[in-house]
Amino acid sequence: MRNMIIASTSTVHGGGFLEYLIPELTTRFEELQIKELLFIPYARPGGLSHDAYTAKVAQALKCTNIKVIGIHEHASATEAISDSQAIFTGGGNTFVLVKMLHDLDCMQPLRKAMYKGTLYLGTSAGSNICGLNMRTTNDMPVVMPSNFKTTGALGYNINPHYEDSVAGSEHMGETKEQRIHEFHCHNAISVVGLREGSYINVKENKEVLCGNLTARIFVKDQPAAEVAPGYDFTALNL
Repeated sequence: MRNMIIASTSTVHGGGFLEYLIPELTTRFEELQIKELLFIPYARPGGLSHDAYTAKVAQALKCTNIKVIGIHEHASATEAISDSQAIFTGGGNTFVLVKMLHDLDCMQPLRKAMYKGTLYLGTSAGSNICGLNMRTTNDMPVVMPSNFKTTGALGYNINPHYEDSVAGSEHMGETKEQRIHEFHCHNAISVVGLREGSYINVKENKEVLCGNLTARIFVKDQPAAEVAPGYDFTALNL
C-alpha cells in the first residue's frame, strides 16, 4: 500500500518553498495523524548543509505543526527510515542523493517504507528516486553512485522540471524531449515528463496526475503523448 506525493519541484514561480503543496500535505498529515516527518537532505542543492536544508523544511512546514527531523541526526539512517511516520526527500543533485542512499544502504529500506504505506513526499531529485532508475535526471554527474538503480516504487521513470521547446529560441542544445528520445535509444522504460507545479498523487494502486498542467508521456517507439490532470499513470508500469 503506497501513499506518496511525487512532485516536479519544491517551489513554483512566485511561490514559497513547498507552498503549493501545503494544502495537500496538511490533509494527508491530518488523515494519517502524522506528528513527525523524517527529512532526507542528501541531495544538498548548491552544497547546502544537511542542517541548513532541514531547517528550511522545518520552517516551510511550521504551519502544519509537524516536527521535522533530519535523517543525519539519527545514529542509524536505515532504522530512521523504518521507524518514520512520514518521509520527505528534497531536491538538489540526483547523483549526490543516489550515491548517499546506496552508500548508506538506504535504498531498499526506503522502498520498503514506501510499500508499507509510510507517507512519502519527493520533489525533483526526491521524485527521480521513485522510478526504476535515475537515468532521466537533468543533473550533472558531479559524483558517481555505485549504481543508478532507485526505489522502483513506480514502474517508469520521472523527468522532473520538464520544459517544452520554445519557438524562436536561440538555444541550440538538445531539448528535454530529445534527451528522453536519446534515453530510449538504449532503454525501454517509459518516462513521465512532469512540468512545474505538477505532482503524482499515489494512493495504493492509483497514480493520478494533479495540478493545473498536462504531463508528457514518452513510451519507446511511440509518439509522445500529453495527458491531462486526473490521468492515472498505472498503465505505464512495467
